Amino acid sequence: MTGGAQRAEVGRSTGLLSSPVMKAAAWMAGWLSCMMVMAVAGREATRELHVFQVVVMRSLLGLAMLYPLVRLSGGFGALRTSQPWLHIARNIVHYGAQFGWFMALTMIPLAQVISIEFTMPIWTAILAVSFLGERMGLWKNIAVATGIVGVAIIVRPFSGGANVGQLIALAAAVGFAMSVIMVKALTRTESTATILFWMMVIQSVLGLVPGLLVWRWPSAHGWAWILVIGFVGTYSHYCMTCALRYADATTVVPMDFLRVPLAALVGWLIYAERIDLLTVLGAALILAANLLNLKGPAPAKPT
Repeated sequence: MTGGAQRAEVGRSTGLLSSPVMKAAAWMAGWLSCMMVMAVAGREATRELHVFQVVVMRSLLGLAMLYPLVRLSGGFGALRTSQPWLHIARNIVHYGAQFGWFMALTMIPLAQVISIEFTMPIWTAILAVSFLGERMGLWKNIAVATGIVGVAIIVRPFSGGANVGQLIALAAAVGFAMSVIMVKALTRTESTATILFWMMVIQSVLGLVPGLLVWRWPSAHGWAWILVIGFVGTYSHYCMTCALRYADATTVVPMDFLRVPLAALVGWLIYAERIDLLTVLGAALILAANLLNLKGPAPAKPT
């Protein structure tokens, strides 16, 4: 390969890594890592504490842990918002979805909670097209369809009737999809720090009274898990919000399909849950969906 060809190849590689979609993918890797830790920490914390208490402690601790980001963003004066009602609406919906997610963790297996949650991209795509004016091109449609087939293979929804825990998890998925759409709308005018700050403030207010009604002091073991939830719960949203700045919601959310095979792996490593061939097949389809989703339209040729 000649020197010129080598430089061209390096340039293409650098351009790929610096593309908006690849930046979104990098932030989504942070989101995925945080959410897997959150799932384990949430299950462990709710063995000891009521879900209402876990949710409000997550918000209050997250507000404190957000302070370094607030300082880097210019202090509290830089967190004024021009869309208070959208923040309130988004956080009411997200609080309800988050409560349902934690509750489902206490009722059905971890892998099942995560898998059912992955009806979310269906609702997100519909809402993004309807309210944000985003477009579902060929590759995005194929990516979403392939990912949903992969999830269905893992979940096997027709093997038995849905129970209350599964229905709660499904309702949480719809709520999370609505929250993602409202976050995408907020990123048009609000900074990441502003979105996260008002999320923690509003959800702390929403959860304070229910949390106090069921309050009990955590053990040292419980505090450890709550601190983990506070940290990953806060900075997972930072990662998601940054991802949404670089790509459409219809691009970002299907990347989250990877959480299903990751949940199966975590379940196997920590809870000795069996991984069968159908799970492996579903995971392979989900990975294929993400690769298709990262494929953008071909650049226009110069005239």
